[in-house]
Amino acid sequence: MLLAKLLNRVVHIGTLNVIDANGKHHTFAGTPRPQVTIRLHDKSLHHKLYFNPELALGEAYMDETMTIETGTLSDLFEIMARNEQNAWRDPVFALRNKIWRYFRSWQQYNPVKLSRKNVAHHYDLPDQLYDLFLDVDRQYSCAYYDEGIDDLAAAQVAKKRHLAAKLLLKPGQKVLDIGSGWGGLAFYLAKESGAEVSGLTLSKSQLKFATERAVETGVTDKVKFHFRDYREQQGKFDRIVSVGMFEHVGINHYQQYFSKINELLRDDGVCVLHSISRMNGPGATSPWIRKYIFPGGYSPSLSETLAIIEKSGLWVTDVEILRIHYADTLAAWRSRFEANRARIAQMIDERFCRMWEYYLVLSEAAFRYGDHFVFQIQLAKKRDAVPVTRDYIARWEDAHPIRVVRQKPKQVA
Repeated sequence: MLLAKLLNRVVHIGTLNVIDANGKHHTFAGTPRPQVTIRLHDKSLHHKLYFNPELALGEAYMDETMTIETGTLSDLFEIMARNEQNAWRDPVFALRNKIWRYFRSWQQYNPVKLSRKNVAHHYDLPDQLYDLFLDVDRQYSCAYYDEGIDDLAAAQVAKKRHLAAKLLLKPGQKVLDIGSGWGGLAFYLAKESGAEVSGLTLSKSQLKFATERAVETGVTDKVKFHFRDYREQQGKFDRIVSVGMFEHVGINHYQQYFSKINELLRDDGVCVLHSISRMNGPGATSPWIRKYIFPGGYSPSLSETLAIIEKSGLWVTDVEILRIHYADTLAAWRSRFEANRARIAQMIDERFCRMWEYYLVLSEAAFRYGDHFVFQIQLAKKRDAVPVTRDYIARWEDAHPIRVVRQKPKQVA
């Protein structure tokens, strides 16, 4: 079996048993644990999994042409993630990834119209889906598991508080939230600081939800949402925040993005950028993720992000790296998804459930065993726009205790 050539080079941690489509058993063993047995039901997988393993494995799991006989999907991804570096020894694997990286500018070409289409692909799914695996505030980005916090809802409030502390908010300031999602961060910033927040989204579903929630909670004088690309935004803002949106910008547009931040930010303004990143340097998006989950998406390395910021005229005033936080966030999402799986299958279908399971488990493995992490970069036009030490962050957080809302926000019909 052609696939055996790759797996013999790769598996040094864990034990992977493969039953091929002819019923033949193959064992690829490093350490005893974790141990997984998979069965291939389609002979074409023998070569597909060698020439394009990331795409082929995901599609095979979705279509059930690959099934797991023993162990779990999480165990399988642990083996894959912890052995990934060994795969570069295979010439076909290495060549394929070089080709992907060569074409990544084309893969991440995100003009305004295409950006809207890409966002709709993921975020304009049936609205109830997100209530079934996110927290009640629909925070769809890495939570902040501060010391003593092991609850998803509290960790998401801690994330919002941490971002607010870095923004040095004051009453009456104008804040721009680029990629405002369902509005949770915007509502928090307005409530905790008295700031006026404008949120930007390219999802019509998110816009409707957030706008209705603003009306219901009576904060339309403080919080407003717009169906607008960041490149279309005008005006000046005291503070700018962007959480989980930079991954959708695309490397071709980084210079444009940070130039726009510079244009929109007041001279004494502060911006905080929160994004997924990778520790092994610039790379390319998994073809399965790009096709099924986040078309046009890419998790940038810190090096390529900072290189563009250096050309933008902005000061980097703080950088924080969150390592395990997103792995724990994804584990909580996966647990909630599995608890509601039957409802989701009825609402959409079984294949979607398998796709979403694969996405959540793959993502968790990338953060727990692979090269992914989250950064928060604080930016300013002036070097003295923020205090010279980080003590102000803890002081702000101490003054704003975590309050968790357990009920789903009421919506306008």
